Amino acid sequence: MIKRIGAIANTIIAISAGVLVLLGTLLPIPALSGLRILLINWAVLLAGVAVLVGLANLFSVHLQKIRTRAPGALYSLLVLVFMLIALVLGLVPGLDPLQQVLLNGILVPVEVSLMAVLAVTLVAASIRLLRQRLELASIIFLGTALFILLGLAPWPFVGYLPIVSDLRAYVTQVLATGGARGILIGVSLGILTTGLRILFGADRPFGGK
Repeated sequence: MIKRIGAIANTIIAISAGVLVLLGTLLPIPALSGLRILLINWAVLLAGVAVLVGLANLFSVHLQKIRTRAPGALYSLLVLVFMLIALVLGLVPGLDPLQQVLLNGILVPVEVSLMAVLAVTLVAASIRLLRQRLELASIIFLGTALFILLGLAPWPFVGYLPIVSDLRAYVTQVLATGGARGILIGVSLGILTTGLRILFGADRPFGGK
């Protein structure tokens, strides 16, 4: 009975908060706008607390691996060391320039390297897919990937062939942008549908049944 009452209360609170935020966004009423900002600030605060709890859990898990000398304990030690370094650089005043050094010297090169590995992995995966299943979509994907990779390389002949640069710009700026916008539109529609289902009580991810 207590669980049922709690589920009903969670449903009422979630639907009421969603409706108030939606009305505060659509209707030009100062009271609703202020309440909407208050609810959004509460949500941001709770999200920040959730991040802190997640960081604490991550720290405890890696610390436990170091204590028990589990496989991968060295990587856990590196994670904790750099976590503490980033925490100190963020909290101690006057160390802002070192934050940029940490960002530009470690994070950005690692992200660029991961993107390069991802590009090569996609090409290799498309070649394996082409071997297993010869289809028009696989051929188009592999041809486009190779064209973009070779077109972005500093080949001497690209400067003497404007059509190559124009075609590369068309693929990267028109076709790729159109596909990305289509994905964003689909994600937005999915979020809208999920929000409406939560507002009407059809879905209850907050624990209700």
